[in-house]
Amino acid sequence: MADAGTLNNVESDIRKLVAEVLETEPEAIDGNASFVKDLGMDSMMALEILAGIEKKYRIAIPEDTLPKFTSLNQTVKIVKDLLGKK
Repeated sequence: MADAGTLNNVESDIRKLVAEVLETEPEAIDGNASFVKDLGMDSMMALEILAGIEKKYRIAIPEDTLPKFTSLNQTVKIVKDLLGKK
């Protein structure tokens, strides 16, 4: 199970990763904005983000959860759930 410090930093870490891939400022990303519709993310960008998350947190993201990564808030929730089981 991940420690509380790791869980508290998940949103900030993922926000920075998404901003880096989208080449924007972390503060400019609305937590509820759709990665594809609102932020213009393509499938290669999404894979880059997921690979970054797996590497950073040393977790494997189950393939059946991939379609659920639709926004920053949703991504943070899924990663926190996965870390909670670790």
